[in-house]
Amino acid sequence: MAGLSLGRIGVLMGGPSSEREISLKSGHAVYEALKNLGLDVVAVDIKTDREQDNIDLLRLAKLGCAFLALHGYYGEDGRIQEIMDLLKIPYTSSGASASRLAMDKIASRKVFQGGGLTVPEYEVLEKGSLKKDWRYGNSLGLPVVVKPCANGSSIGLSIVDKPEAVNEAVELAFTFDDRVLLEKYISARELTVGILDDEALPVVEIIPKKRFFDYEAKYQSGMTDYIVPAELDKETAKIVQNAALKAHRLLGCFGCSRVDILLDKEANPFVLELNSIPGLTPTSLLPKAARVAGIDFAQLCVRLIQLAYERTQVIFSR
Repeated sequence: MAGLSLGRIGVLMGGPSSEREISLKSGHAVYEALKNLGLDVVAVDIKTDREQDNIDLLRLAKLGCAFLALHGYYGEDGRIQEIMDLLKIPYTSSGASASRLAMDKIASRKVFQGGGLTVPEYEVLEKGSLKKDWRYGNSLGLPVVVKPCANGSSIGLSIVDKPEAVNEAVELAFTFDDRVLLEKYISARELTVGILDDEALPVVEIIPKKRFFDYEAKYQSGMTDYIVPAELDKETAKIVQNAALKAHRLLGCFGCSRVDILLDKEANPFVLELNSIPGLTPTSLLPKAARVAGIDFAQLCVRLIQLAYERTQVIFSR
């Protein structure tokens, strides 16, 4: 990559969401990788969701391109993307509308279903519509998965085995969102597929040492085993990759994403959700898959920046 010139790159990280600390880890990893390549790069810590403050901050930074390492609220919900569009700064993620759609687990599932993909059975609870004496009606059976509709890193997620414990799980989820998803539990293998430049990367299998891939299992060393590529026959791997790529395209995503999928005992893939800005440390899942495909972490970061510039040229030429 000698002589590479990509202008002044701002790595946007942090943010005001519950995933701030994870975002800072992603951002610093990207910043160090780009800095080690000798590129003109600056770390930009987003600390507020006040639009004008962030517009002023970004104008002052005089960026040629923004590398978005913001997870969760104000990173993946389309709001920072709208600011990038306003300032005409190329950026490394899906556009505002696709990001907003991906962040909303209900809206995205409806799109997946409409496009012919299979998702787990689910119900939606609205915070304002629940009565104080509400009790779970067991319509999805037990165990049941309870999670906020628009949150990441498995924050606020519970798997509940007893009817009397559902209310507590719902209350926990409501502390992170005004809508809660109740999802039929599926005994299945946990898989994830990274998408890069509209192509599916090798499938990753996630084997947590706890019951499920929760926050601790994701971010505490030694709590989860990862198999890359997953031990699947070629036909099944292709089915899973195709489902992930279809999910990416249905939402109108760009650059990269990561699609979480459950594979049941009959080898049926159930699409759970799409992460429009997946974790971006060298040990995160998308970089793991990219490495198996022959793309190291620095190359991955550079390719995303190049794609951002390419997209901007297409938009401005219209």
